[in-house]
Amino acid sequence: MVSIAPSRSAVTFVFVTVLLDMVGFGLIIPVLPRLIEEVGHVGLGSAAVIGGWMFFAFSAAQFFFAPIMGTLSDAYGRRPLLLLAVAGLFFDYMFSALAPSLMWLFVGRVIAGICGSSYVIANAFIADVTSPEERAKAFGLMGAAFGVGFVIGPAIGGLLGEFGPRVPFYVAAAISLANLVFGYFVLPETLVPENRRPFELAKANPFGTFAVFRTYAGVMPLVMVLAVFFFASSVYPAIWPFWGIARFGWTETIIGLTLAAFGIIAAITQGVFSGPLVKRFGEHRVALTGLIFAVVAAVGYGLAGSLPVVLILLVIHAPEGLVHPMLTALLSKAVPDDAQGQLQGGISSVTNVAMLGGTLFYAQLFGALTVADHLPSAGYTFFVAAALLLIALGMFMVVERRFRVTAAAE
Repeated sequence: MVSIAPSRSAVTFVFVTVLLDMVGFGLIIPVLPRLIEEVGHVGLGSAAVIGGWMFFAFSAAQFFFAPIMGTLSDAYGRRPLLLLAVAGLFFDYMFSALAPSLMWLFVGRVIAGICGSSYVIANAFIADVTSPEERAKAFGLMGAAFGVGFVIGPAIGGLLGEFGPRVPFYVAAAISLANLVFGYFVLPETLVPENRRPFELAKANPFGTFAVFRTYAGVMPLVMVLAVFFFASSVYPAIWPFWGIARFGWTETIIGLTLAAFGIIAAITQGVFSGPLVKRFGEHRVALTGLIFAVVAAVGYGLAGSLPVVLILLVIHAPEGLVHPMLTALLSKAVPDDAQGQLQGGISSVTNVAMLGGTLFYAQLFGALTVADHLPSAGYTFFVAAALLLIALGMFMVVERRFRVTAAAE
């Protein structure tokens, strides 16, 4: 098996790609409630439900196509698939910016789901250029890219939203196009021909990718923890801007600033502390701590009565961002190098199904609770999320020791 030496420049290229993708994505979040209300001629509660269905469309498309992207990257390399994913985001934002009806907004979301799989290829890219011991830190840096993107994107989107709900979509499209040009000229290929594997449809369909979990011992229980965690934590993309408007009367600017504040905290937590924390405590303990803080934060949001309290909770919430990269790192150690793309595709399938169901569930629940524009009961949705996160925590405590023993035996 031929391997490629770790490359700092390759990691930097992928970091920038994920960063710019998240800037474009973050731009639109503060204005999405108002755009749905404007295009669909509905109230806030109904807009939240529609937003949930839009996320359902996105996640369903990604569920079916992200595994194909991951498996194709194992066969033909990371570079062409990553560029294709970036191109898909450009078309998504243009559809959304020009949408005359809700149907076109849904079309844009489906396009984003089909081609918006850059993180799947990015994670496989990282696995190509890092040793197993360094992957947790590298995945933490990818998480930091998400965090930095959520600093820049929502802050700018909130400000641009003052000029109209469609303006951030045009800016996001321009950023994605610039990212595509950037990637075309500077993105290297990291999967050498000797490490490629033939494309197999059975491993590329969304259910066939689950075979990677059955093939390698000890993987499936940890994947189930990941699924419950993503279902529970999908409360945030499902209702955050809608909750802020209903509970506190937030403007687009405040929504953007709260997301930017969390992005700063998440970037520091994942980019600065993930490596030292893993070195000192190991992936298992870091993931366990992140799950504990996730439960506390969700309960806190449900009880929050003011913006200052929310800002304090954003700090408490930050360690949750370490859970996904830690679990991904643990899983990546359990499969061989030539199956990393398949693994990332399988993880994507699981997380997308979990978020698909979770986002739709929370959107429906929030819509049922929010029968007026401003209701304290809008925060009750977070109590349900806290209960589910507690279940994920309990599952992890049960399976992590078994997984560690199995991995050591291998």
